[in-house]
Amino acid sequence: MLKRLSLLFVMALSVASLPLRAQENGSAALAQKVAGIGNTMRVLLVAAHPDDEDTQLISWLTHGRHVETAYLSLTRGDGGQNLIGNELGEALGVIRTAELMAARRVDGARQYFTRAYDFGFSKDTADTFRHWPKDSLLADAVRVVREFAPHVIVAVFSGTPRDGHGQHQASAIIAREVWTAAADTVRFPVREYGAGWTPLKLYRAARFTPTEATLRFNVGEYNPTLGKSYFEIAAESRSQHKSQGFGALRRKGVIWNYVKREETRVPAPEDPKLEKSMFDGIQSGLMASTGYPVRPGSCREGSRESAELARRLSELNEVQSADRGKTIRILAGVQRAIGSARTAGAYCGPQREGERMFEVMSGRVNEALIHAADISFEAFASRKAAAIGDTFTVTSTIYNRGRVPVTVRGGATGNGENVTLLPDSAFEIKLVWNDATIGGKSVPFPGTQPIWLRAPRNGDLFGSQSNPMDVLRPGLELIQARASVTIDSTIVELSTPVSFRYADPILGDVQRPFAIEPGISINFDRPSELARSGAGRTRYFTVTVRSAFPARKDVLVKLNLPSGLAADSATRVLSVGPNGTRSATFRVTGSLAPGQHEVSATATSDGKTYSVGYVPIEYEHIPPQRMYRPATVTVSSIPLTIPAGLSIGYVRGVGDNVPATLQDLGLSVTMISPGELPSIDLSRFTTIVVGTRAYQASQDLIDNNAFLMDFVRRGGTLVSQYGQYEMTQPGVMPYPVTIGRPAERVTDETADVRITDAASPLLSYPNRITPRDFDGWVQERSSYMPATFDANYKSFLSMNDMGETPKNSGILVAPVGKGLYIYTTLSFFRQLPAGNPGAARLFVNLLSARPSR
Repeated sequence: MLKRLSLLFVMALSVASLPLRAQENGSAALAQKVAGIGNTMRVLLVAAHPDDEDTQLISWLTHGRHVETAYLSLTRGDGGQNLIGNELGEALGVIRTAELMAARRVDGARQYFTRAYDFGFSKDTADTFRHWPKDSLLADAVRVVREFAPHVIVAVFSGTPRDGHGQHQASAIIAREVWTAAADTVRFPVREYGAGWTPLKLYRAARFTPTEATLRFNVGEYNPTLGKSYFEIAAESRSQHKSQGFGALRRKGVIWNYVKREETRVPAPEDPKLEKSMFDGIQSGLMASTGYPVRPGSCREGSRESAELARRLSELNEVQSADRGKTIRILAGVQRAIGSARTAGAYCGPQREGERMFEVMSGRVNEALIHAADISFEAFASRKAAAIGDTFTVTSTIYNRGRVPVTVRGGATGNGENVTLLPDSAFEIKLVWNDATIGGKSVPFPGTQPIWLRAPRNGDLFGSQSNPMDVLRPGLELIQARASVTIDSTIVELSTPVSFRYADPILGDVQRPFAIEPGISINFDRPSELARSGAGRTRYFTVTVRSAFPARKDVLVKLNLPSGLAADSATRVLSVGPNGTRSATFRVTGSLAPGQHEVSATATSDGKTYSVGYVPIEYEHIPPQRMYRPATVTVSSIPLTIPAGLSIGYVRGVGDNVPATLQDLGLSVTMISPGELPSIDLSRFTTIVVGTRAYQASQDLIDNNAFLMDFVRRGGTLVSQYGQYEMTQPGVMPYPVTIGRPAERVTDETADVRITDAASPLLSYPNRITPRDFDGWVQERSSYMPATFDANYKSFLSMNDMGETPKNSGILVAPVGKGLYIYTTLSFFRQLPAGNPGAARLFVNLLSARPSR
């Protein structure tokens, strides 16, 4: 008999009252959960990027002091670089959001964002707030503070130029302003932003400036229950930022962390250095001891309900977690006492604080009860994905692996009857879903995807959703199954993500999040390509079709081409199997006039036409994600000349999509692995290109760099794109350079570029380069520019941000033996995939450079 189970679309980790903890099973984990029930202190850290959070402080607070902790990152890190793949921009933001959630699952904190899109490095707050309207960011921060209701706010940065990055400074400014603004219900009305909230203390992280600190704590403290120190947990959390290359050592021993008190609204030592805790002057409890003023006429100090809750909490502190039966009885009593105290209003402070306090306590008890009773809840779909409006089956099972009977409540079974679940038994619930809604809520087209990407961006702010908080939460939605059980007369809510499960011969038990998708998804390999205008060339466009249907489907794929191009066949018919994937490659010939042109594709099946598809983002350390985009390719047709005979060898760099754009232009490009350099015949190339930050990413490249230098000495041209401080190591570049700390940059992509040596052949052959070729650049001109360079290098360009001195190291050229070495810090790795004509023309000139010219 099929039973009904309530299913809801929810955001990852937003259902449970607390995030998953690092250690989820066993008596040790239960002891941690029980120990934290009575502490309802809350701390919010504020910084700019996914890798800015202080995981040491977070781990010490959550695991060591059982403080509910959250991290507000202004951005999702979209403007950074990617050490593990070639995703950039919004796709990188999806990866880094998922990495943040992996970090939070380790260190136990919550995660929030603002709507800010990471536009890249900025040098000051004036530049930052030109991209991000300050009032908009502050409004987002107010929403977060009012929802999370922190007693303490910690700004990770100082808000001064010493932070180095304008976005870092901006985060500290927002942290300081929200400290006051969160309580301002005139500027930020309750109806729109939620009930006002007044934080009680403001700190600044001082880990890197310990002489300024007013308080320190040993994050290296060992926790015998967990079997590790808080620093070890922090290192594991930090190491989840794999796309940034932030793997950390799990060091043991005494390790100090520091904060500086900036503001306080509670009675605390006048001299901040006399504080013994961040919570001096703030106490957690039922009475008005939190530091908030007493509500007149609302205090029931000494009430029966508050005394009963205090007694139950005292019993809980004395119970041994190994005694599961007694622990369950006391936990159930605590939960009932919380309900009575909440109903009776047994709290003297502000109503919002009372609501939040009871909410946190109740959620923690719920989690501890599930753990103590050894209840397990699973939900598996019959296949990995389903089409919107299609039918699928979810089988959910509640396992009682403990020694205390529990009752599955009738609302979950759908027949109105409670079912007793004895020890060592299971109860299976099935749901057949055949509607366009789940749990009465419409499934948003185009299905499972990051919530913040559903609405188009407005400049450098992500679009608001119907619920403004949706874009401020993690937004990596999972479909959750829910059920209710009764343990010792106490109702306990269960939730779990719906997954698709299969056995992999190598990996074993693999569980992937179940997804709702368009019935047919269609997309191209790349959203943009380059072309030489007026040059006839054969091109190949590959279209990928994915089906979410459970049966085989015939799909008609149609290619739509701009004037000047023709395909070998405008349509193809693909037979796509259940939940299958097929590709069709179209051979296209012809030429395009200068400018941008669009190639598009549609897929038709069962009379319905589809024109949107998704690109899977899959890495082992994060759950798989989907990025939806229209099935279009923007072709930038560029007037440029390429000399005959160029043969390019390419050593790929970090987040490097340049090789494909060179092939678009008709260049012969051969990929070279750094490990191949000793054995490959480099003389067959006219030019070898080293990608951005390739030396940082590959020790093999550093070890084998002598082979590249020998290639140059024998007459070849080596074009090396920008690196960081590894470029100053002896032997990496043929002549020395220095890079300052902080490194010099030109962050304004519209900054004037001046030609300082008009006679340079790199500006005339094979394409004449003028200042107009620097129009329309995206996200920065140049990064990590050498501050000084050897006299053997020649420069022919000068640029600078407004108010700064000219910088001449955007392109450096030096003869080495019979060949040429070219080092460029210009952001070609962003410009070429974006279809920038001037950048493409200039890069072809670098590839074509020869000593004879």
